[in-house]
Amino acid sequence: MTGLRQDLRYAIRQFLKTPGLTAVVVITIALGVGANTALFSVVNGVLLNPLPYPQPEQLVALRESKANFEFGSIPYPNFRDWRKDNRTFSSMAVWRNSAFSLTGKGEAEQVRGQFISSDFFSIFGVKPLMGRTIAPGEDEIGAAPIALISEGLWRRKFGSAPDILGNGITLDGDAYTIIGVIPATFHFSMGGSPVRDVFLPIGQWKNNLLTTRSAGLGINGIGRLKSGVTIEQARADMSTVTNNLAAAFPDANKGTGAKLIPLKQWMVGNVQPLLWMLLASVGFVLLIACVNVANLLLARSTGRTREFAVRAALGASQWRVVRQLLTESLVLAFTSGMLGLLLAAWGTRAALSILPAALPRAEDIGLDTRVLLFTLAISLVAGVLFGLVPALKMSKPNLQETLKEGGRGVSGGRHRLQGVFVVAELAMALVLLAGSGLMIRSLSRLWNIDPGFNPQNVMTVGLSLPPSMMAASPDAIRGAFREFDKRIAAIPGVQAVSQTWGALPLGDDDERTFWFEGQPKPATQGDMSWAIDYIVEPDYLKAMGIPLQRGRFFTEQDNEHSPDVVVVDDVFARKFFPNQEPIGKRILFDSLAKPAEIIGVVGHVKQWGLDSDDTWQLRAQLYIPCMQMPDAFTSRQPSGSTFIVRSNAAAAGLLNSIRHVSQQMSSEQVIFSPQSMDSVVADSLADRRFSMILLGAFAALALLLASVGIYGVISYVVGQRTNEIGIRMALGAGRLDILHLILVGAGKLTLIGVGVGLVSALGLTRLMTKLLYGVGPSDPITFIVVPMILISVALLASYLPAHRATKVDPMTALRYE
Repeated sequence: MTGLRQDLRYAIRQFLKTPGLTAVVVITIALGVGANTALFSVVNGVLLNPLPYPQPEQLVALRESKANFEFGSIPYPNFRDWRKDNRTFSSMAVWRNSAFSLTGKGEAEQVRGQFISSDFFSIFGVKPLMGRTIAPGEDEIGAAPIALISEGLWRRKFGSAPDILGNGITLDGDAYTIIGVIPATFHFSMGGSPVRDVFLPIGQWKNNLLTTRSAGLGINGIGRLKSGVTIEQARADMSTVTNNLAAAFPDANKGTGAKLIPLKQWMVGNVQPLLWMLLASVGFVLLIACVNVANLLLARSTGRTREFAVRAALGASQWRVVRQLLTESLVLAFTSGMLGLLLAAWGTRAALSILPAALPRAEDIGLDTRVLLFTLAISLVAGVLFGLVPALKMSKPNLQETLKEGGRGVSGGRHRLQGVFVVAELAMALVLLAGSGLMIRSLSRLWNIDPGFNPQNVMTVGLSLPPSMMAASPDAIRGAFREFDKRIAAIPGVQAVSQTWGALPLGDDDERTFWFEGQPKPATQGDMSWAIDYIVEPDYLKAMGIPLQRGRFFTEQDNEHSPDVVVVDDVFARKFFPNQEPIGKRILFDSLAKPAEIIGVVGHVKQWGLDSDDTWQLRAQLYIPCMQMPDAFTSRQPSGSTFIVRSNAAAAGLLNSIRHVSQQMSSEQVIFSPQSMDSVVADSLADRRFSMILLGAFAALALLLASVGIYGVISYVVGQRTNEIGIRMALGAGRLDILHLILVGAGKLTLIGVGVGLVSALGLTRLMTKLLYGVGPSDPITFIVVPMILISVALLASYLPAHRATKVDPMTALRYE
């Protein structure tokens, strides 16, 4: 221990003698450690940590497979039978995200909510902060109206009232009795915000299709396996259950099945390979930082050659010298690690605030014990990596030469080793630059894809009518929406406005089954044709910028009193009428009473994503006039409908104007969830932007470190060759000759590094194939531009010390020789 304390004290004295070098080393390693810790905290929170529920390995996401959808939503009657007939689950529940207009508690507002079945909270092991959860039977249709609220809503709207239980809450004009408060620590996200304000029994959902066995309605399932049951056993059990239901209800359940996925796997989705790739990439940054510092320490060790030669002459062993130098390296590494931890905490928060939608389980990301141990481990590894080679070099001094020359000489071996380090830095930097370049090229290709609509200057807003309209007649509801349309259209700068229901491009989807007039009705739902449906108003094409290819679109005359009409897209036309004109053909819908005539064909919009829409089996699209929807459908719209508003670029303050118009109609009318279509497009690319930004940051940092590394080496070499340069200049060499001499040496190192990097990048970027779009892993443009950038930066970094070498005074240089 005494020897270790002596080593530590001596190391600290050495650092205080060279504060500039010490600061450079600490900052360099801190950047590498911080970047690695920040990304590992994301990997840890998303991939490694178990879900924050009791026995999370027993939790399973439930979906129903059906025509066009491998993982579809679950009709409520099917769920009830699944829950009753299965033998492998201890409990099973369903949930559906929704939103409600909250009135009677200050200003009216839209709150996020969920319809749930009775076992929902017990599956997650959630205990209410106050009160109780939904009891069996209270989720049935016709049961008493009860509600649970979140701790956040309880504190914000009810002032943390201790007597909240038994009080009422008004949602969409209906009164519910509060029976419990859910703690703020409960988070569950499988699409949308992980925090919900209100939880209602699913039987309270006023949707006439809830009891329809063929209507999925966006209902999701979750189950907890019995102890000792494997997911394979549960799948076999549920296969028996769904086969029995198909036999009992062939019209709705033929061809359907149950899909069981471990809950964590379902929540994480496709982000796992992306995160591992990013973690490997940031590891390169740390390696480059270590190589850089090793080079600096090698240069620094030149000035200590005599010191260690004297030590060796006085009897110090090789291990004693190595221990001293490794102690210095580890002190630097752990100091860097602490600074890197602070950088990681800041960087993680910044990344999540910029791109919150790109990652699942974002609320579980943080600095826990595993992250701290990771930081400690990589700091230790970094200290050994950048300290070992200089330590071994200095532990074998040539005593006679060193003591004779006073420590001025330097071996050619050290020059070669520093050159190897520079080559390694440049090669790793090129790999990161190539990966970043490929992601940038992919994102650029995606941004240039035509989504089928024009998102510029388009805003979507939600509208919830006042409570007095919730039970109004269908005609009154239609009148309220027409009045809202009229008032919004009158706002200066507004060019078009349309209500929309059903699907929204790159957002929510909705499907409709149908067959054509003159054909027999298919025997089962699975045998029918499917299309994505958009329920819209006459100005929808103008609002969205979707081209009309032939025929006509809806007019104000296509209303509840006129014959039903529809418009289809060109994919629909090609699929169902490959050699015919679809206009004039008539469609019959499973959910609508009257046949509808096709009156026009419009362009296709990329519903499923800019990069993946073409891969989906279900792509055909059709449009239905809002005002021709049945009364039962219209009666559900007051609680929330979406409007598309297109304005000109000068329409500043549009959202405030829309809110003002809404308040003029009713103070209890709510505008909610405003979003530009530009942001909708951007959000659809969030995971790719996330990876591009991180890879770009890593590549920029790697490029900076590599350029600093080559600058340091060339500066060091110039310093060591000052005498040689003086002699050359005394013998007649000009400044251009000296500049050429230095740059040729730097150029050789650069070209070797670029060559090694190109070979490595061509192999490693193949691992990114699934993350790319429109470019291959060996994209020629990327692999031409990236080496040019790296060579340019390396030569610029080399030019600065080379130019300084041309200023050497021969007489001064020779005087020291």
